[in-house]
Amino acid sequence: MVSPMSARDDRVRLKHMLDASRVVEAFAAGRTREDLDRDLQLTFALARAVEIVAEAAKDVSEERRMHHPGVPWRAIAATHHRLVHDPLALDLDRLWHIVSVDVPVLIPHLRDALGETP
Repeated sequence: MVSPMSARDDRVRLKHMLDASRVVEAFAAGRTREDLDRDLQLTFALARAVEIVAEAAKDVSEERRMHHPGVPWRAIAATHHRLVHDPLALDLDRLWHIVSVDVPVLIPHLRDALGETP
C-alpha cells in the first residue's frame, strides 16, 4: 500500500508530467519536424519539456505505475537517460516522434491518473 506522503508525492510528479506535456503540445502546435532543423530555440524548449516529463516519471512509485499500465514507464525512463546522459546526441526525428505522437497519447493517461475530466 502506498503511504499518504508517497501518494501525494506521486500526485505531484504526475501533475508535473501533465503540465510539461501540455507545454510540449503548446510549443509544437502548428509546427513540423522541419521546424526542429530551423529553430534551435524550439528544439531546446521541446527537449527540456520532454526531459521534465521523464524526470518526474522516473520517481513515480512502482505501485502507482502498476495502477496506470497505459503509461509507457520504461520508454519514458529510456528517454530520460538519453536526454540527460547524452544531450549532444539529440535525435531530432526521435524528439519529433515523442512530441507529435507519444505526448498526445500520454496526456489522457496522465489526466486519468490525476482524476481530471476532459
